[in-house]
Amino acid sequence: MQIHHAKPKLLLLTGLSILLTGCSISDWYNGYYAERTAIIKAHKERDAYYNAESPEMKELRKKNQAYCSDLASRPENRVVERGYKNPVFNEPMYSVCMEKGGTPTFGTYESRQEEKRRAERRARGEIVPEYW
Repeated sequence: MQIHHAKPKLLLLTGLSILLTGCSISDWYNGYYAERTAIIKAHKERDAYYNAESPEMKELRKKNQAYCSDLASRPENRVVERGYKNPVFNEPMYSVCMEKGGTPTFGTYESRQEEKRRAERRARGEIVPEYW
């Protein structure tokens, strides 16, 4: 009789111990959850940036994207990167082209805002490293 009642408890205890030793809650929270939350936040910020543009700016962005994408993907403008056997899309050229066309990408906008924040901190007398 007592063996019959001990089996479910033993199976439950064994299952829980295997589960808890295989994946701790801190690993899940600090890894998967934190990364997922950061990605969702970045997507919301990017979407808010592009959705705040006027219809004229959106039309200009479409024209600039077509021109700059074509320019940066031409064979003579492609860049060689380690790990790729063929030259790849020239992202720096694309970003500069978009910025000169009056429609900076979200990445360019973000970096300009970060530069402003660092300059403000330096003006207040804080020691701010140039690159993080």
